[in-house]
Amino acid sequence: MARILIAEDEPSVRAFITRALEGVGHQVEAAGDGSEALAALERARAGGRPHELLLTDILMPVMDGISLALAAARDAPDMPILLMTGYSDQRERAHGLEAIISDILLKPFTLDELVERIEQALVQYPR
Repeated sequence: MARILIAEDEPSVRAFITRALEGVGHQVEAAGDGSEALAALERARAGGRPHELLLTDILMPVMDGISLALAAARDAPDMPILLMTGYSDQRERAHGLEAIISDILLKPFTLDELVERIEQALVQYPR
């Protein structure tokens, strides 16, 4: 399975996603904002065990998911990136990022939908 980094500022959503993905066999690291996530990506890459997928909320404090996605795509262009949001106006902010993101998940999503979209992204960008 894959090494996945989740960037989500809402603790209950972060915990739900972490449990769900670990439950299907993925190795998951979670961060509470984009800045923490960017640091985690850099640490993992420097340690020789880079993440294989980034799942990030769009609207977060410190560094939002769009900024995180842009930085992550610059540093790891082959890593699939999925955005998630509960706000339709935030989805519009991602317009034009199709070249660097795999998909956008709209909250609330089901466990099955989450796992399916992750698997699709991983197949789309084979390791």
